Amino acid sequence: MNFAAQFLANFANDGSQPQETRRGFNDSEEYDPFWQRWETQRLGSSRPDSGPCAKDARLANGRASRRSTLICPERLKDFGAEEYLNGDVKVFETSVSEPPEVQLMSTPKPPAKKSVEGKSAPKAVPEHLRFEDVSAAAFRLQQSGIQKTPCSYSRLSKQYGMEIYLKKELLHYTGSVKERGVLCLLSSLKQDQQRKGVIVATDCNFSMAVAHHAAELRIPVLVIMPAYSSPPRLRMYRDYGAMVISYGSTARDSSNHARHLAKENGYLCLEEDESAVYLAGLGTVGLEIYEQMPALDAVIVPTGGSCALLAGAALAIKHLNPRIAVIGVEPEEFPLLLQSLKTDSPIKDLYCNPNKKLYRDLVDHSLGTHTFQLAKKLVDKVISVRESDALVAMLRFQEFERATVDTEGALGLAAILAGHLPELKGKRVAVVVSSANMELDLVLQCVERALVLDDRVFRFAVQLTDWPGDMTKLLDLLTREDVRLLDVCHRRYSDKAELFKAQVECVVEMRDKSQNSQLRRTLSERYPSLRWLER
Repeated sequence: MNFAAQFLANFANDGSQPQETRRGFNDSEEYDPFWQRWETQRLGSSRPDSGPCAKDARLANGRASRRSTLICPERLKDFGAEEYLNGDVKVFETSVSEPPEVQLMSTPKPPAKKSVEGKSAPKAVPEHLRFEDVSAAAFRLQQSGIQKTPCSYSRLSKQYGMEIYLKKELLHYTGSVKERGVLCLLSSLKQDQQRKGVIVATDCNFSMAVAHHAAELRIPVLVIMPAYSSPPRLRMYRDYGAMVISYGSTARDSSNHARHLAKENGYLCLEEDESAVYLAGLGTVGLEIYEQMPALDAVIVPTGGSCALLAGAALAIKHLNPRIAVIGVEPEEFPLLLQSLKTDSPIKDLYCNPNKKLYRDLVDHSLGTHTFQLAKKLVDKVISVRESDALVAMLRFQEFERATVDTEGALGLAAILAGHLPELKGKRVAVVVSSANMELDLVLQCVERALVLDDRVFRFAVQLTDWPGDMTKLLDLLTREDVRLLDVCHRRYSDKAELFKAQVECVVEMRDKSQNSQLRRTLSERYPSLRWLER
């Protein structure tokens, strides 16, 4: 049984559970779902249940009540292989017709006429993103039920000397701003392609948004994930309504397998790109920021990889108010946009080794020509921040905003706390918090590391005699200084300890840097053998 048969078997209605009411199809509408029981028709079975699967079948992961069948190979010709098999989504002009009906996809352009000599005319220039596209996308998202995220005042404003407003895109259902672009992308697909289904690969915010909204739009969706993906992530995709298949040891293996299945079975392989439809959906962030906070001086947007969010938001903001500065922030370990601006051309491959566990969504995609031209024209400043600053920014979100964000969502605040934007002192600044998708074990590691980088957790070593009470005196000193002892190690047989002495290593946690300085002075006066270990 192939993977497609496994996927389509999940949509079969076994009758054992009550099914919710789904949209029916008119008699004049062609109903040709991609899970059609072609093998049964070929065998000419006369059984009453041997026809196509029920139209109102509900997606149920891991449960199949009927024998799965193969895909009819004759239906692949309806897929439009010349347009979709490479994973590209054809871009159509976005426009708004008479309200309340919205048309996000215009008719395809007619084929180019051949010249007298028999040679084909040159291809038309690809359509570029316009503000009208962003407006139409905003109306489409409003009609689809996506709520506007708040742009609220931050408690960190007084600490950094500026009015900081956080655009909390992490409050979307999948915890990512990618939902905006994905919903516009799926809504612009042709109706026959929506019936056949889509397929995505790799574990990222884009794939999570596709899995959720495709199921909401009744579009069959298949997700190919590497074998190293954690079980909680697999369950999350299945809860969204997708059929999940683990394949390959790397993300590239999963992507190649997804393209193979798309070519073999007629799915549309979706990948994060720079199409106008996708950029327009992400650009609605800038439109909402201006509606909520029109009197702004600057907007800070995290960027990386394809820079789609930065390009779309910059277009909307600059169209509404050119005086608002748009600042892009990317990781110092992967400065793709900065290097591209220096060379005046988009760099496809940057020879560096970023931490992919932290910057997963930011380093998996290359910079496109369209987004590069938009960023070059509209973005006022692009800066890079260190990994340590991003981790400390995640800690600040935990403490002051009671929110858990990932590294991408913390980049905007990291640029402020690192001191890269002194010109914004005393001004009103909006920071886009783009996502909050990070596994729990990785969040714990990041918080522990951030406490060390913030000089609030550190290790020291002292030498104590073997006389009774010396260890008690050290613990009493830490108690008087109101220090939290996290760990202690007593090494009597150590090559670094003197004769008749023991090496004692302690890990302590401070409230702030002032308490850190006070403890250092007190320990230095009491123990001449004090050594501060590397953090």
